[in-house]
Amino acid sequence: MPKQELEFRGINRKHLGMYFEELGGKQITEDFPYIYKSNEWCGEIVREEVLSITSTFKVNSVHIRFNASDDRTLKELIKNYRVKTRRIGG
Repeated sequence: MPKQELEFRGINRKHLGMYFEELGGKQITEDFPYIYKSNEWCGEIVREEVLSITSTFKVNSVHIRFNASDDRTLKELIKNYRVKTRRIGG
């Protein structure tokens, strides 16, 4: 089963879980690691930490593990998930 782990910064952990649900996953656990599953893939919110950029500017860092039944499904899942996490300033 192919897998990949990515880090997302500055996005609320609950929103990251909601994105898995929007992609067809069902939440399995209620605590770390938060696990979301579909028939072809599994997403895990592994951990969350707070990073200090400066003494007053802090940002959250969330580590997510993606697992899929095959490489094509994994690439498609990550591509679609990244679209959900895209932030465009204006």
